[in-house]
Amino acid sequence: MQALQATRARTLPTEWWRSAVIYQIYPRSFADSNGDGIGDLGGVRAHLDHLEALGVDAVWFNPWYASPQADAGYDVADYRAIDPVFGTLAEAEELIREAHERGIRIIVDVVPNHCSDAHPWFVEALRTGPGSAARDLFCFRPGRGANGELPPNDWQSIFGGPAWTRTSNPDGSPGEWYLHLFAAEQPDLNWENPKVREEFEDVLRFWFDRGADGVRIDSAALLMKDPALTDFDPADPPFPHPYTDRDEVHAVYRSWRAIADSYPEPRALIGEVWLPDAERFAAYLRPDELHTAFNFAFLGCAWEPDALRRVIDETMAVHAPVDAPPTWVLSNHDVPRHVTRYGRADTSFNLEYRQLGAPTDQSLGLRRARAAILLTLALPGSAYLYQGEELGLDEVEDIPEVLRQDPMFHRTQGENLGRDGCRVPMPWSGQVPPFDFSPADASREPWLPQPRAWRDRTVEAQTGDPDSMLELYRRALACRRGEPTLGDGPFAWLPAPESVLAFSRGPQGRFVCVVNLSDRAIELPVAGAVLLSSGPLDGALLPPDTAAWVSTR
Repeated sequence: MQALQATRARTLPTEWWRSAVIYQIYPRSFADSNGDGIGDLGGVRAHLDHLEALGVDAVWFNPWYASPQADAGYDVADYRAIDPVFGTLAEAEELIREAHERGIRIIVDVVPNHCSDAHPWFVEALRTGPGSAARDLFCFRPGRGANGELPPNDWQSIFGGPAWTRTSNPDGSPGEWYLHLFAAEQPDLNWENPKVREEFEDVLRFWFDRGADGVRIDSAALLMKDPALTDFDPADPPFPHPYTDRDEVHAVYRSWRAIADSYPEPRALIGEVWLPDAERFAAYLRPDELHTAFNFAFLGCAWEPDALRRVIDETMAVHAPVDAPPTWVLSNHDVPRHVTRYGRADTSFNLEYRQLGAPTDQSLGLRRARAAILLTLALPGSAYLYQGEELGLDEVEDIPEVLRQDPMFHRTQGENLGRDGCRVPMPWSGQVPPFDFSPADASREPWLPQPRAWRDRTVEAQTGDPDSMLELYRRALACRRGEPTLGDGPFAWLPAPESVLAFSRGPQGRFVCVVNLSDRAIELPVAGAVLLSSGPLDGALLPPDTAAWVSTR
């Protein structure tokens, strides 16, 4: 343990986000300390040893703020308070302190596009009625039609259904409509209003002053809307879009960057930016805007050699001109887990096509997932791990309808099963649910049911098993931490057999990653010592769907 602590004590460079391995915690599903069936900050603090032993550099928390939880906390009622279901502000501050003692940085989630309909601003906007200053903090508009009975335009919610909800006037008569690009409980804020901008600048300072090392910005490209509220025609040219990626949004992030850079150790700004256009995406990463943004192209890429090489090349080409580090991620709280995706005939992912319920070869998915993490951790830049992927957790697709909570499921009348399947609580130990997610005397079952088959996937079951997914992750992160050529830095493709990816890292290219995506075992295309492999080698051959790290020193 002393050696581990010495390793953990190594400090990352000031620009730590360029090489960090960041672990995503979905708080309600990580660990439940008080027995109410919902994960909380006490549960996280009790399992900091797991994060330290895993070897991550930072932790990103999904929203932990006061919220009615209409969308699992992305409907924020108070950005400066912790929701009682998770704990208290004092606990959050103590968690940040304890994590820092272990060399783990903290990233908090900021949700600027919208808030909760329970937020005091929105409550006041409904109370004061049309034309009030409170309403100008949101996107209220009169309806179309003879009596205003039609929405102001044809925009649709990302969660399904219209993006507008009609209000009632104080006298009970039908009133104006308000915009919500997500659920009706999540009214969009009006970023043309200076008070909105000032509020979020203060929110950033609030968390930075309490030790947060960075913020992840939810729906970062959505803040600004076309003031004319033009209808959305998919056949029109993509720019300017009426509510996505409008040029005006960049002024917001330039002001945020100035705040982040004002601290003795600069804080990191990390954008959730879903954009198909590479040049538009890169604009968010200019030197005076965000530090990094999530690489959704890599996340959604099929497990195919040509597709992976193409997305890696495109990622590097996009980031190089703005000198931003790439990010690499395989799963998160919004997408089906990659162990399941990689076991299917179509291994890709996009927002419109989730393939839930498609036939899955679980052993194939696990083998590919093991290879994928070695590929991911060897690429230049930072990497994100989603809680449970280090255990090889799969997507839970048989959740009873009555227990599903994702608004995507309810707003589409079940046509879209939503995201609950990747949010099922973590299994820690034991042979039966709740696998010590909750204490033995818990008063409630976990908020989503865990599969009994996970008894072999718990942290306890995998610890010490050299063939387990957990121990592979631990070895890979320890190797990455001890290998100076990994993280941010030089990258070069190497000659390799068909359907095999091979690349070197570092100025002398002494570290090589080889991934065999073919249907046959191959000889390693470089000579050297195998540092780590995702599965056993077949003598001197690398089997299909297997990756290896090789030192050529």
